[in-house]
Amino acid sequence: MANSEHLAQLDYGVAQWNEWRRRSPQLLPDLSYAKLSGKQFEGINLKGANLSSATLYNTNLNGACCDGATFNDANLTRASLVNATLKQATFINAILSAARLNGANLCKTVFIGADLRVASLRRADLSDADLSATDLRGANLRDADLDAADLSRANLSEAMLIAANFSRATLTRANLDRAECGQSTFYRANLHAASLTDAWFIGTYLYGADLSQTTLSGADFSWSNLSRVNLANATAHQTNLRGVNLSRANLSDANFTQANLRGANLSEAMLEGAILSEADLSDVKRDRAQFNGAIVSDDRV
Repeated sequence: MANSEHLAQLDYGVAQWNEWRRRSPQLLPDLSYAKLSGKQFEGINLKGANLSSATLYNTNLNGACCDGATFNDANLTRASLVNATLKQATFINAILSAARLNGANLCKTVFIGADLRVASLRRADLSDADLSATDLRGANLRDADLDAADLSRANLSEAMLIAANFSRATLTRANLDRAECGQSTFYRANLHAASLTDAWFIGTYLYGADLSQTTLSGADFSWSNLSRVNLANATAHQTNLRGVNLSRANLSDANFTQANLRGANLSEAMLEGAILSEADLSDVKRDRAQFNGAIVSDDRV
């Protein structure tokens, strides 16, 4: 439970609270289970504070310093943390649905199992963050930095991911169905066994990414860079790969039935055992590509 003396300090306002924190830098406030919904805490210093199971519904924490704070099991529905610093904070199983975290510093922050449905994280720094098993359905991560972040088993269906950076991120078994990922960067990202059904990846940079055993059916990757990607055993039924750079990619045993590969670059790609039935391979660049055992519709080559 929250420390009653610490709660009393909050009643004096943000300015006095911050002065109290300045005078007692070693003290770590205990605000666990506190009821703080609708409060105005803009610019407050909550560094290292314990807010586990606290209720912060619609609370204003814009510009707050929450580095190292604990928000496990807290309710931050519709809370505003715009431009807040939350480096290495923990939000395990917290509820942040419809929360606003635009421009927040969330570097190395832990969100395991958190509910971030329709949350806004535009331009947020989530580099090295742990978002495994989080619910990010419909969330807005446009222009966010998720370099080396862990999003394994995360649900990003229908999320806005345009121009986001997922370089070296882990998205194994993640759900990106119908997500908008155009112009994003997935350099050497790990998307093994992820689902990208009907996702929008136009103009995306996926050089060296692992897309093995992914489901890409109905997705649009037109004009993207998939050079050196691993698409082994992927399912790409009716996927739009027009003009895509697949040079030196591993496409072995992948299913490209009825896929659009018109104008794609398959130079030095490995397509052993790939299924290309009814795929459009017109104007494809196939220099030194390996088609051993591939099933190809000759009338479309």
